[in-house]
Amino acid sequence: MPRGAPSNNAGTMHLIPILPAEPASPACAACSLRALCLPLGLSDQELALAGSMVAQRQAVARGDTLFRHHDPFRAVFAVRTGFFKTRTLGRAGQEWITGFRMAGDLVGLEGLADEHHVGDAVALEDSQVCVIPYPPLMALLRDMPALQRQFHRLLGREIARDQTLRLPGRLRADTRVAAFLLDLAERLQSRGFSGSSFVLRMTRAEIGSYLGLTLETVSRAFSAFQARGWIEVKQRDVRLLDTPALQQAVQAEMPC
Repeated sequence: MPRGAPSNNAGTMHLIPILPAEPASPACAACSLRALCLPLGLSDQELALAGSMVAQRQAVARGDTLFRHHDPFRAVFAVRTGFFKTRTLGRAGQEWITGFRMAGDLVGLEGLADEHHVGDAVALEDSQVCVIPYPPLMALLRDMPALQRQFHRLLGREIARDQTLRLPGRLRADTRVAAFLLDLAERLQSRGFSGSSFVLRMTRAEIGSYLGLTLETVSRAFSAFQARGWIEVKQRDVRLLDTPALQQAVQAEMPC
């Protein structure tokens, strides 16, 4: 099987160990993603404690899974590099995308509910995550109010994003696509990448699944935006040419 191709055998999907965690303080204190991840706002001593949670870093090859539906919940994963999609699968094998996670995002939080994951996390490119075991995380959240506030902030951020982007029946299809592009651009820019020119790591079908739209509807929206001069699209390469126009289209339909 070519490298990166999904396997039909769930048993072959596994994490690829990289290195044990670095000494506590440098692991988090020197990380360029600390403003997006859990260590934001911590003192040097608290950073050392937070860094001690990181059991190891793991690599996940493109197409492999970080965890699968019904796997026991043992850790939260902080994306260090790469890109993931989270999904659930129907009985007939149909895929429903529940989110896209990039560097600085936490993956696996849904497992907090009943100590089992309720979907899969699949790498859309070669990726690396920091593994944060659940028991040490909960202990530090109890003892460190600053870390607890940051954890709740990250949870709230994910809930707010889903509410904005996934409002079936409230927003027109092209508005949902515009909101998705703006959100993706903002997230990339906050990580030091270009917010106006980027490569889509996901397919149009995956975007449609996430937004509750068909592949054809997403493609028509892209074509319409390009015809209006709002974006330029070449396969998966996207350039936002008129961000204010996209923002105005979204704001005109957003609930008050």
